[in-house]
Amino acid sequence: MTAHTKPADRPANPNFSSGPCAKRPGWSTDALAGALVGRSHRAKEGKARLKEVIDRSRAILGIPDDYRIGIVPASDTGAVEMALWSLLGPRGVDMVYWESFGKEWVTDVTKQLKLPDVRTFEAPYGALPDLSQVDTKTRDVVFTWNGTTSGVRVPNGDWIADDREGLTICDATSAVFAMPMPWDKLDVVTWSWQKVLGGEAAHGMIVLSPRAAERLQTHTPTWPMPKIFRMAKGGKLIEGIFSGETINTPSMIAVEDQIDALKWSEEVGGLPGLVSRTQANLEELEDWVARTPWVAFLAEDPATRSSTSICLTVVADWFTALSDDAKAAAAKKIVSLLDKEGVAFDIGAYRDAPAGLRIWGGATVEASDVAALCPWLDWAYATVAAEHGA
Repeated sequence: MTAHTKPADRPANPNFSSGPCAKRPGWSTDALAGALVGRSHRAKEGKARLKEVIDRSRAILGIPDDYRIGIVPASDTGAVEMALWSLLGPRGVDMVYWESFGKEWVTDVTKQLKLPDVRTFEAPYGALPDLSQVDTKTRDVVFTWNGTTSGVRVPNGDWIADDREGLTICDATSAVFAMPMPWDKLDVVTWSWQKVLGGEAAHGMIVLSPRAAERLQTHTPTWPMPKIFRMAKGGKLIEGIFSGETINTPSMIAVEDQIDALKWSEEVGGLPGLVSRTQANLEELEDWVARTPWVAFLAEDPATRSSTSICLTVVADWFTALSDDAKAAAAKKIVSLLDKEGVAFDIGAYRDAPAGLRIWGGATVEASDVAALCPWLDWAYATVAAEHGA
């Protein structure tokens, strides 16, 4: 194959978006045939479907029995906001961020909640802050497990104190179902249906440890609490949230779709199977990057490299010599060529991230499709490089 010859093979599924993500292999609308449409989510059957999502999620992820799991509105963002607004205040807070969403949580805590004792630990795209400087012993800590827009994840939970007095609040939306979670290190964990299992948007999940539940019952925020954020009333948890009721009306079609995704997860081996599928996708790209001189991972350290939101940067001399605007335009042209060919949709870097590519490698993506994509990445790059005289 010459530089400008289009590859013969194409990915069977060109959906490499980082959210909403690819549906499970073999998915069709037939999976929604049993959806409880036209019925109240508060009816016995509706609550049973919602509880099924909770129960299957607990079993697959190995969430401890004494941790509460709730389905909440507004995707992962809603779940994180519920945690921040409901739980923060009694202690100083360490905010850890290295990409755009983590930075937004800092804005909420400092500009909206206006907490007086906030420390921030940040790193540029592609790197991770020095986690050893974070006080997980005496302060509350807010962080993302996997930086969806930077492709950088924490390598493990070893940096979190076992005897902590504060709470750890973890935005894990592109990590849960793809990476093992050390539940004993985490007090609040959030995610959305639209990430690793390819569910439909607008629904989030929140997990509370017994310590987080105790905080909810003993701490009353000093700021007004919107109804949509309230998980406790009169010093007691609103238990219905964690047993199949929701704060607002969920889509029962989306609920049915999530049940289907969870059943598929069980069929492929549960969490070990999901992690293995995700890791296989990363390995395909690692092998390709190792033999490809024009591209590199934005996350240089393999120990902190995401296996889901895999971010790539162009390192060819002609590209690095461009202005930031020109880099963005060249990367966008690569993405556009692949989109027009129908071989890869929505793989541009996040708007606030360095110019490059972002390829979703979550469990619903087939490694064979990632392998088929790599020659197309070479073709699109070569086409754009030629336009720049390279």
